[in-house]
Amino acid sequence: MATKLISGNFSADQLNQLVARIERLEEEKKALADDIKEVYAEAKAHGFDVKILRQVIRLRKLDRAELAEQESLLQVYMDALGMQTDAQAAE
Repeated sequence: MATKLISGNFSADQLNQLVARIERLEEEKKALADDIKEVYAEAKAHGFDVKILRQVIRLRKLDRAELAEQESLLQVYMDALGMQTDAQAAE
């Protein structure tokens, strides 16, 4: 069977291969997402706050400078809104 040219340098065979790879990766991504969901459910079963755990995971992805900047901005915003943490109220 002759390979048809779709446009440019891509053939129908190449397109099919790319689509198949993407579909396979999407399936793997869903499986990983399901695994992560199970780990969060396990953490919840052990009494951990999943919402806070998600925040910790997100923050650990940041480098130290980004984390310090976010913490600083959060404090500025909280101060501007008159929100105090327990540590601030104790001072």
